[in-house]
Amino acid sequence: MAIAWRPFVDLVGEHQSFVLTTHQRPDCDALGSELAMAAALESLGKTVRVVNADAVPPHIAFMDRHNKIEVLGEHVLPTALLANDVDVMMVLDTSAWQQVGPMGDVLRESTAKKVVIDHHVGGDDMDAVVFKDDSAEANGRLVLEAIEALGVSLNEEMATMLFAAIATDTGWFRFNSVGSITYAAVEKLVAAGASPAGIFSLLYEQNSLARVLLHGCILQDIRIEPGGRVAHAAATLDDFASTGSEPSDSEDVVNRLLTIAGVEVAALFVALENKLTKVSLRSRNDADVRAVAEVFGGGGHRAAAGLRVAESVEKTRELVVAELCNKIG
Repeated sequence: MAIAWRPFVDLVGEHQSFVLTTHQRPDCDALGSELAMAAALESLGKTVRVVNADAVPPHIAFMDRHNKIEVLGEHVLPTALLANDVDVMMVLDTSAWQQVGPMGDVLRESTAKKVVIDHHVGGDDMDAVVFKDDSAEANGRLVLEAIEALGVSLNEEMATMLFAAIATDTGWFRFNSVGSITYAAVEKLVAAGASPAGIFSLLYEQNSLARVLLHGCILQDIRIEPGGRVAHAAATLDDFASTGSEPSDSEDVVNRLLTIAGVEVAALFVALENKLTKVSLRSRNDADVRAVAEVFGGGGHRAAAGLRVAESVEKTRELVVAELCNKIG
């Protein structure tokens, strides 16, 4: 559903200072949305800070090449952030309290105007002005629309951030969510200076040895459920310790499970700590993995969803795989 951006333009015009944030363990869509929006607002003379609950994952550190992003509790304390005269708190790429982590407390306590730009189905009442299109393939594309509505000319930095956002959230343009509007958007980004080859290299050809070794551990753990439609694997705390890697190094492996012939649904279970597991779900047919995620308090899209469970990897895997097989087969 197309977003009417006039209220957003008016809101930006009426305020001077902005704090931007996104979900925990941010990916390229989240970071690209934040950084491109920050650059656009700054070009209009606005004062902008980008503050997240978590640091930028090392494997996509290139996204924040100017070290714009501050980490709550590390670079800035919640009390200091609340003490500042902030006009607008803007949340990008999520509208769920559970997803923003400690930044949720700041958002709740702040008297600033709240704004959400998101492309996920569902969400919470953040007492915000919401600009949402859950049919959009990436939040970066919505931010592109917002920047155009503001009358800001794209520069190379904005274009690079938004290209990375859209490319990664569409599996490098291979997911069913991609359409003519996607290619029209990236055409503008390339014209503004985004380099697809350069961005691909930064994303997929600069892996650390630890990251590659972790992927090997995960791929060795693949299990296929009877019928061959569901594949799943896990990354454990022992895997991270033995390879010298970290949870963010497991990103995108779930999509590799979908390359197995006959597999239509994939799940990746990642241990974040002893009693917390992150689960990524993907589908390449009509199977609705969001419905499975929602059973456990998660969410996302029909073909790409996620959740966190306060349980061990083994127990979480047992529960989620059973639900997948029950709902999908």
